[in-house]
Amino acid sequence: MTKALEGVKILDFTHVQSGPTCTQLLAWFGADVIKVERPGVGDITRGQLQDVPKADSLYFTMLNHNKRSITLDTKNPKGKEVLTRLIETCDILVENFGPGVLDRMGFTWEKIHAINPRMIVASIKGFGPGPYEDCKVYENVAQCTGGAASTTGFRDGLPLVTGAQIGDSGTGLHLALGIVTALYQRNATGKGQRVTAAMQDGVLNLCRVKLRDQQRLAHGPLTEYSQYGEGIPFGDATPRAGNDSGGGQPGRILKCKGWETDPNAYIYFITQAPVWEKICDVIGAPEWKTDPDFAKPAARLPRLNQIFGRIEDWTMTKTKFEAMNILNEFDIPCGPILSMKEIAEDESLRATGTIVEVDHPTRGKYISVGNPIKLSDSPTDVTRSPLLGEHTEEILRKVLGYNDNEVADIRHAGALDPAPKRAAP
Repeated sequence: MTKALEGVKILDFTHVQSGPTCTQLLAWFGADVIKVERPGVGDITRGQLQDVPKADSLYFTMLNHNKRSITLDTKNPKGKEVLTRLIETCDILVENFGPGVLDRMGFTWEKIHAINPRMIVASIKGFGPGPYEDCKVYENVAQCTGGAASTTGFRDGLPLVTGAQIGDSGTGLHLALGIVTALYQRNATGKGQRVTAAMQDGVLNLCRVKLRDQQRLAHGPLTEYSQYGEGIPFGDATPRAGNDSGGGQPGRILKCKGWETDPNAYIYFITQAPVWEKICDVIGAPEWKTDPDFAKPAARLPRLNQIFGRIEDWTMTKTKFEAMNILNEFDIPCGPILSMKEIAEDESLRATGTIVEVDHPTRGKYISVGNPIKLSDSPTDVTRSPLLGEHTEEILRKVLGYNDNEVADIRHAGALDPAPKRAAP
């Protein structure tokens, strides 16, 4: 089958996580992603958190599937010539350099647009225009400045960042949508444009329900929050709410059988109003269906601790999977706390391609996340990440049309290989 983005060429100047997340997703959909790396060094994550000696780390391999790698010294005059030719040939340039790096390389937006008016230039930055636009940003910084940390954790504890990479990978996903949108518009206008995604903005977009609650505070307490039921006054900012549900239906994480020794023997349980009577029957509290203190949602709000305590008495008699099976029979919303080990071993996730096994020439087989987005007419084949510079000559010859003599000249000029180390004086 033809892939959705087949024929689209992407010049990938990204590194670490946010940018590679974006370009990997586009590669999964069939785009030809040409990853430009520094000779002899490459993406810094190739060597970070290595678990297999002399092999690319999982950090790199799990973010760079389905790509080709070319090594290129963009400070070298011949390297600049090759880069100019790549810009002429490709449809999209994606980068997540620090502020101003691309400009200092001599490739401003204006110059790129002059070389190829159809090119889309997509960038991830830490912040948008404003007082912090020149600041360097990493995952946890983005979570803190985007509102996630201040609203995560328990109200009597420190702000917390989440294990989900909402700053890096989350912004990469936002940028991918922006690129595809610009590509679609180019079909009508014939012109490329700039696409930017700031990490602070991306995190805030994922925290919109907390911004919703900030505005609701002006009209009274947030009644679905546990602290309301405990009679604790609200301050002037959206508070941390522990494991309360963010959707208005009270929910909490409850212990299941084995919690004393298994750190993940828990289940998330939501006391959704339409199934309240079923909940009462399941946990053995049928009297609550008619008791005026429990029958209606408003009456239950001040008694959530008592209610979840009674529910937990029941969940502690079941494993998290037993509890889920019983609750699902009655359409009671719940979900077991799955460990990464359980997810890695889940056969259903492998069957759908959400978890994939990949074979790498230097590190052997490993599992990775596959494409989370499924298209009926464009299936995703996950191929291994490239070795450093593995496709350099292939790209020079087959994509850019250089002949053997020209490739030899470029190599002789030092644009493709590591600069030789000088002897100490």
